[in-house]
Amino acid sequence: MTVADLRRVARIGGHLPIADYGLAGDGNGCALIGRDSVIEWLCVPRFDCPPVLCGLLDPYRGGAFRIVAEDVVAGAQTYVDDTAVTVTTVRTDHGVAEVTDAFLLCSDADLRREAYVGRGELLRRIRVVSGRVAVHPDLALRSPARRSRFWAGVLLQPQAPGRVELRLFVDPALDVDQPVVLESGQQADVVLRWAPGSGRLHRAEWPRDLAPTVSAWRRWAAGIDYDGPQRDLVRRSALTLKLLDYTQNGAIIAAATSSLPEEIGGARNWDYRYTWVRDAAFSVYAMRRIGLPDEADRFLSWVLDAVERDGAPRVMYSLDGLPPPDERLDSGLAGYRGSRPVRWGNAAAGQTQHDVYGEIIDCAYQWARAGNHLDGQLWSHLVQFAELAARSARRPDHGIWEVRTAGKPFTYSVAMCQVALDRTARLSRDLNLPCDAPRLAAQAEELRRLVVQEAWSERAQSLTDQMGGDELDASVLALPLRRVIDAAHPRMVATTRAVEARLGAGDGLLYRYLPNCSPDGLAGHEGAFLLCSFWLVDNLAAQGDLDRAMQLYDSLCQRAGPLGLLPEEIDPNSGEFLGNYPQAFSHIGVISSGINLVRCLQNCGQRRGNSP
Repeated sequence: MTVADLRRVARIGGHLPIADYGLAGDGNGCALIGRDSVIEWLCVPRFDCPPVLCGLLDPYRGGAFRIVAEDVVAGAQTYVDDTAVTVTTVRTDHGVAEVTDAFLLCSDADLRREAYVGRGELLRRIRVVSGRVAVHPDLALRSPARRSRFWAGVLLQPQAPGRVELRLFVDPALDVDQPVVLESGQQADVVLRWAPGSGRLHRAEWPRDLAPTVSAWRRWAAGIDYDGPQRDLVRRSALTLKLLDYTQNGAIIAAATSSLPEEIGGARNWDYRYTWVRDAAFSVYAMRRIGLPDEADRFLSWVLDAVERDGAPRVMYSLDGLPPPDERLDSGLAGYRGSRPVRWGNAAAGQTQHDVYGEIIDCAYQWARAGNHLDGQLWSHLVQFAELAARSARRPDHGIWEVRTAGKPFTYSVAMCQVALDRTARLSRDLNLPCDAPRLAAQAEELRRLVVQEAWSERAQSLTDQMGGDELDASVLALPLRRVIDAAHPRMVATTRAVEARLGAGDGLLYRYLPNCSPDGLAGHEGAFLLCSFWLVDNLAAQGDLDRAMQLYDSLCQRAGPLGLLPEEIDPNSGEFLGNYPQAFSHIGVISSGINLVRCLQNCGQRRGNSP
């Protein structure tokens, strides 16, 4: 990072652009660090806890953690290679400083297998690169807290029940009460601790040792097996998914944040800090394909435990495998750039979404094909889910996009019920497991025909959002990926063209659907949904249009922020990031489409090599 790389820092109404934040974490909690070095989102000790800091949603009342005591005029961010350690370089009127942020990991931590790898502390290290910079560790919480001084810093005890107690330890070179000017070459550490029993930090422990944390991340990243297009971004996407993976049990959250808007000033603001079976299933599928099977195995074990406890799968879970809290509106926060309401919890947890059966069984199918054992009890649950899928397939539900209207017979849901039946029948035949495999296979084939025939609209010349419908929905682009219909099937080729033409937002971006044509019970509009564009890449590649698929893939990857992070959605007009961030779905798209392109390129090379 050089001074020439620094870009002007500009806030709008006190807010940075969403793309101007880096993600740090330890697989338990996380923080978002702005390009001006201010931390404005901190959820510890767990992702789904009430945020300690949420200035991201209200810069005046949400709280923030500052370390530079001057106005930052320019900044840039990078990650230490193959780690979750962020480095933010900032320029003030008097000098340039480098702020390194890391959730410290235990010595010899193994991110692949150990549940408790985090130390429960955040290190902020500031080093003056040139000139002089005023430094003051200033931690302002959202919730009122009693502050008391101790020999090495400040104890903060929030008054709200259940909020985590924090200790801020300050380098001997700094003063917790007032700014201290550091000269070029000088550095200082600040440590925020929330782990129980974290009351002591000896002077001999300064400066803090960052090496074990860097080593642990690099050991994990060494297992990434990918050598294809956009290699660096694929690796960063894998690291980002790992940052969203709750290490204590394998649950994977959909995104690190809540209530970042899908439309600036709009009401489509949701809490994504929970585990959707669908999102996590896509995540583990992507990670397994690049040499990271442990995450897949731990998630499957976790979700099946949760399902066994409840007797049936839920749409989403808290990190404990329980129902998420009821959705509530927070009138005390203004929302990101005035986008209200701010929400905690998610009402979609109570919806009916039939695709969940297929997501779980497809995960188990991958797991078993990798050589893992399906015991009798687990198998009986999977067969039960397949039977539920057979009974539910033709019933209305709220679909993959979780509409807040009455249910409909959504095509994607029917297709995923087909997946549930098909994979169960295959497992039974391949592994000699007991069930009525011929009947399940016949039911799967019947559902396949149902999708191809009844979801097809002659008027639209496309598979549509629901059985007997006429409106388009980009989720049907996922059907070839789930082996429901071949990408080269004439109706799928036509569907790809129709979706690209009618849901296209320009430059390869796609809307999920058009709310004015397919009412979803919500006011306003939303941005283009990145995962849908990656599905378009996959279909183009499988249909033989490899050059255009590569061009689209590269253009989508170029939309990643400076740190290689992607949001849920993009504003097609401005290119701004929208929705919760970073979003697992988008990074899944980077990985899966990269793998699919590698395979298509290999197959193309083999065909050329075999030609006379």
